[in-house]
Amino acid sequence: MTFRRFLAGLVGIPLALIIVLFAVANRRTVVVGFDPFSPDAPALSVSLPLFIVILISLMIGVLVGGVASWAKQAKWRREARRRRTEVARLENEREAARREASVARAALPAPQRAA
Repeated sequence: MTFRRFLAGLVGIPLALIIVLFAVANRRTVVVGFDPFSPDAPALSVSLPLFIVILISLMIGVLVGGVASWAKQAKWRREARRRRTEVARLENEREAARREASVARAALPAPQRAA
C-alpha cells in the first residue's frame, strides 16, 4: 500500500463518516424558495432534506472556486504553452546543428598518422 493511498484512507474514511453522521442528524425537510417577492408562498420552491441543501451548496462553492482558480491561472498556462513551443523549436534547431556538424566532420579529411 502506497503512502498516498494510506493518507487518502486516513482522511477519506473519517470524512465519509462525518458526512454520513451529518446527513443522519439533518434529515428534516426545508423549503428552498427562489421567489424574493412572496416569501410566505414562493412560486418557485422545492422541499429538500437540510443535509442535501448544505451539501449541494458546498459542491457549488467548490465548483465556483475551482472555475475561478482555473481562470486566474490562464496567464501561467499560456506562458507554459509558449515556453513548450520555444523548447521544441530550440530542440529541433539543436538537432539540425548536430546533423550539420556530423556532415561537416565526415567531409573533413582523415588525419594522417606518422609512421
